[in-house]
Amino acid sequence: MIQGKKILITGATSGIGLLTAQMLIDRGALPIITGRSESKLTDAYNLLQGEHGSYLMDVTNDEQVNEVIPRILTDYDRIDVLINNAGYARFETLADAEIESFSDMMETNYMGTVRCTKAVLPSMIQQGSGQIVNIASLAGKLGTPKSTAYSATKHAVLGFTNALRLELAGKGITVSAVNPGPVETPFFDTADPEGHYVNNVRWMMMKPERVVRAIIKVIEHRKREANLPFMAAGGMLLYQLFPGLADRIAGPWLNKK
Repeated sequence: MIQGKKILITGATSGIGLLTAQMLIDRGALPIITGRSESKLTDAYNLLQGEHGSYLMDVTNDEQVNEVIPRILTDYDRIDVLINNAGYARFETLADAEIESFSDMMETNYMGTVRCTKAVLPSMIQQGSGQIVNIASLAGKLGTPKSTAYSATKHAVLGFTNALRLELAGKGITVSAVNPGPVETPFFDTADPEGHYVNNVRWMMMKPERVVRAIIKVIEHRKREANLPFMAAGGMLLYQLFPGLADRIAGPWLNKK
């Protein structure tokens, strides 16, 4: 049951995060959205129809995370589900990328997940229940050209997710990952500003509603993981089983950025 759950969503001022909040409201949950831009957070808050909360929070800021999440816990008594959704990408080759691009992306995509999880976890352990849902990516299982920085962050998120799941076994807390392929959201405004990658993979890009339905299903059924779309998830599995062969056959096809 998702009705009545209090669900904290990071990076929820647009795209998957914002749509997740609205679809959760429609199912009777109470989403609490966060974002680092005050103006975008205000716009998102005003767009949502139904009971919800919002807090300004930059997941890269230790002090802010450690101040805001306890305030949310005070204001709402508990957090039933944490959705670590904040993240971004910039598609560029290692040769062209600045070192800062790697460190900044890791601070948001990976360390942001670690910070928020660590801040919420003591309350979940105390209440003996909860769920942590990390929005990773198929890029966390399959690296592709021009995604060295992004893939590394999502590999880190999945490693963190899988290790934490084992740490929390028997404590009543579910740790889940949702790994989507390309999704039609503003994510690509930063990742692919020239639109080259989007044009090449437009035929397989998912509507955000599909990903949000998968996120909600993961919460409702306390699933360990969801990989989508099915075709890309299947290809990823074959790649893991036969990496050398896949590099030779699929390598040129994967170089779409």
